[in-house]
Amino acid sequence: MKPTRFSPLEANSTSYYGLLGLFALFVLIALAAAHHMESEGHYVTGMTNQIVWGTPHIFAVFLIVAASGALNVASIGTVFGVQDYKPLSRLSALLAIALLVGGLSILVLDLGRPDRLIVAMTYYNFKSIFAWNIFLYTGFLVIVAVYLWTMMEGRFNRYSKYTGYTAFIWRLILTTGTGSIFGFLVARQAYDAAIMAPIVVMSFSFGLAVFILVLMAAYKWSNRPLGDVILLRLKNLLGVFIGAVMYFVLAYHLTNLYVTENHGVEEFILLGGNVYTMVFWFGQILLGSLAPLALLYLPQTGKSRTAIVLASILVILGGFAQLYVIIIGGQAYPLNLFPGMEESSSFFDGVVASYTPSIYEFLLGLGGIAIAMVILTFGLAILSFLPESLSDSIMRESPAKSAKAAG
Repeated sequence: MKPTRFSPLEANSTSYYGLLGLFALFVLIALAAAHHMESEGHYVTGMTNQIVWGTPHIFAVFLIVAASGALNVASIGTVFGVQDYKPLSRLSALLAIALLVGGLSILVLDLGRPDRLIVAMTYYNFKSIFAWNIFLYTGFLVIVAVYLWTMMEGRFNRYSKYTGYTAFIWRLILTTGTGSIFGFLVARQAYDAAIMAPIVVMSFSFGLAVFILVLMAAYKWSNRPLGDVILLRLKNLLGVFIGAVMYFVLAYHLTNLYVTENHGVEEFILLGGNVYTMVFWFGQILLGSLAPLALLYLPQTGKSRTAIVLASILVILGGFAQLYVIIIGGQAYPLNLFPGMEESSSFFDGVVASYTPSIYEFLLGLGGIAIAMVILTFGLAILSFLPESLSDSIMRESPAKSAKAAG
């Protein structure tokens, strides 16, 4: 492979400032929504004492796990030594930082009292997975920033492999910690399972789908060459990650079905005929998994860039559907306090909780995405994160071999 030349995006056009302004507008709208929820109270949202994690948390968790997955592209180049991915490492690291900051911004603004974050950062209960995650998230930001520095500063390039290994290990710990939030939670019937930690392998597919869309948009926007070799490699990798997520979802539900006490929650999710059943089968499985796999691997669509874009979008939408089932559906189903018996009390024991998200929750969630895009758009314009060309001629393989690589 020829040496890679990097350069920033052109930032002196009206269209660039218009795009940046659009993202900034969404951020301001999200801040207004957060201010309204803080001033009026969370009763203006769809969240209740039963559903305490709502739509903002779906957006936040998606962005956090996608941040880990976005860094996977850099890890493949640095840790596993795949040369074709190394030119993408800078963009991968920048996107990881942007997505994580966007996700954490949602969590901070959804606290109701953002100043309480000071308490969480100064007094630690190390029996709580949330206290662990404060170190995991901030550590991830620092490590990836150092990783970027070693890649972009020629004097320290020799250390990029070591920082890349550290970032790779840390991102695995981060996603495990995020999954453990649910795995350690014994008060919800759908949670409290060891497999909830590795099931966050979904970060691989979420992050890569976002990365593919960002990569294609950036190169289309700047009129830079993006060849088939690297794009087809990425889409094949996305297909593998989709299959891996489906495997863990299958393992999760099969292990739950093996235990009698979980039959109720499994019936509620898989066969309940409710909104969670519809979202699971049609949103997560059909549109978010099977349809992208078909688009990526069928001979008629496997090499189409439009199909790759559509598959990536469907993976992202399927990711939101999956998190909706896990987060909202997991809270809606009541804890089985007395197996084989019915419970009834004034505290909603034994009652399936209802939840209808409000517009303020959606606006806050979209604001987190906008914050990530502002960081990404601004970063691409001020520093050299993008290779000037990813054409087939400068990649390790020749264009004639691209079809074979895609197969």
